[in-house]
Amino acid sequence: MLTPRDLVGQRSETVRRSNLSAIVRELHLRGPRSRSELVARTGLTRSAIRGLIGELSAAGLVGETRNEPDGAPGRPSPLVHPNPGGAMVLAFEVKVDSLAAALVGFGGRVQALRRVDRPRAHLSLDEIVADLVALAVPLLRRADPETLVAVGVAVAGIVRRADGLVRMAPNLGWRDEPLGLRLAEALDVDVPVLVANEADLGGLAEHRRGAAARVDDVVYVTGEVGVGGSITVGGQALVGSAGYAAEIGHMAVNPSGSRCGCGSSGCWETEIGERAILLRAGRDPHGGREGIDELVAAVLAGEPAALRAIEEVATWLGIGLATLVNIFNPALVVLGGVFERIHPVVGRTVERTLADRSLPAARELVRIVPGTLGENGPIIGAAELAFEELLHDPAARIRPRALAAAGA
Repeated sequence: MLTPRDLVGQRSETVRRSNLSAIVRELHLRGPRSRSELVARTGLTRSAIRGLIGELSAAGLVGETRNEPDGAPGRPSPLVHPNPGGAMVLAFEVKVDSLAAALVGFGGRVQALRRVDRPRAHLSLDEIVADLVALAVPLLRRADPETLVAVGVAVAGIVRRADGLVRMAPNLGWRDEPLGLRLAEALDVDVPVLVANEADLGGLAEHRRGAAARVDDVVYVTGEVGVGGSITVGGQALVGSAGYAAEIGHMAVNPSGSRCGCGSSGCWETEIGERAILLRAGRDPHGGREGIDELVAAVLAGEPAALRAIEEVATWLGIGLATLVNIFNPALVVLGGVFERIHPVVGRTVERTLADRSLPAARELVRIVPGTLGENGPIIGAAELAFEELLHDPAARIRPRALAAAGA
């Protein structure tokens, strides 16, 4: 039976864990900070900061250096910086036309990244897992196994986050494939393997390190072969009861639209996806990124067919965004993937359509901007997913290290 003294101890430990988390999250997301800045950002006392930084330093997660004088009286507060080698994650990205693997250190610094293009053809889960492991092996040689905290995976499909099961990935030809389990077995690492939809993770990356940094209410829309997105409300990603939320590419927008790969008809993806864009312009629907870049060049050159096609796509893009703006009232809409590349030639029409079709009160608050992370957005997001448990409870990692150092 717990005594009042036991309860006090538990509350003290809970507070300590929360305070460690506040410091670790600040350093990971914002970079080096002086002790004084950490006091201001976290609301903790100087003595608390000093003690907690000591713990994090002993665990190898942070280091301190002398800070430059800022003109204020007295000695400048030491600069605390995240140690990239103190905790690392392995991140993967599975797209329709490419695979990538990255080793990322605490603080978000990418230590190494390998990307390979592949044909747009359906491959089995076994083939994909084998290719991912081949990409990862040289990266893992660069990391101390004791510093690896988790593996994150971004995949172009609908994912059950609880176990990394890819329920449906029509553009990969997958249905109910246990990507998380199979990759964990193949890697043979003693850390969690976390899998999520690539658009969700692209949005997470833009929210933490890209165009939407420090914005709490964001709609992110991205696409290549398919169309996906993520919704951030009050600083938290909207994931749904099983991780299937924000499949905005399959939002029904056209009652008389064409058949979608998901099995439905009239999905937003069928109106604004890469294939739809190229088809509207009378181009090869399998032209990929090069085809889109050529189309943008044709628009800028004034080619009539290209202008008509891009105007129609921009209108459908604006129609879908108007629905999302009316429902979620975001402060920012970030366009990634193919929409980031075509933004210079669709921006005006999208803005005009949005103004015509969304509620004025919501429309006047929102900005539409291209993403800033490019093709690496999803793999950066996969790394952030893998770091989340460390950010939430760094004490769980510090204790085993402290015991090992003490010879326990």
